Amino acid sequence: MGTGSDAPSNSSTTSWHAWSDVPQGIGLWTVDAIASERMQTQDVLREARPWDLPGLRELERAAGAPFRGLGMAAVADDEPPSVTELSAFQTDDRAWVCTDTDDVPVAYLLVDVVDDEAHIEQVSVHPNHARQRLGQRLIDHVETWARARGLASLILTTYRDVPWNGPYYAQLGFHEIEEPAIGPGLGELRRREADRGLDRWPRVAMRRGISNL
Repeated sequence: MGTGSDAPSNSSTTSWHAWSDVPQGIGLWTVDAIASERMQTQDVLREARPWDLPGLRELERAAGAPFRGLGMAAVADDEPPSVTELSAFQTDDRAWVCTDTDDVPVAYLLVDVVDDEAHIEQVSVHPNHARQRLGQRLIDHVETWARARGLASLILTTYRDVPWNGPYYAQLGFHEIEEPAIGPGLGELRRREADRGLDRWPRVAMRRGISNL
């Protein structure tokens, strides 16, 4: 939901839970607990591997849980992408993870190309590893990937008013896309989201331009 989502890129589904690295504000974690978890995350960002994929489904469930505290149980209960769907990204080198000290993924990102733009299909961070800029690192990494392929921008769909969705992406330089400027591919993804009932709360499409370095 990208995104995050934070949303996913698409094998067949389009927007799963989006969790970023900003505070949830719903009292789930103490400062000490967050500090303790930070010590368990190593500085590794790598491509996803086949054996990571089942764990990414569980990571996604954990990332979706905070939506329940906002009265968005339908989002929290939305089924994560299947291993088959995840595998389509992994085998095509379009899935990356950040790992803990045991090399277990605690954050991941999926990307697709939609309307000649890099569509962040999903970016999720486990709540225990929030506030470590893992989501930002993954997004910056996929920007490098997109630049190398001559793509001009990153796009995603997300919840406008959820603190770790729309406002978070705005802090990272994303801007809301007006309806007339939404391309046909992204428009189709949004229709699929609506078919799944994910538009019961305000959703927006957002874009960040890619600088030519």
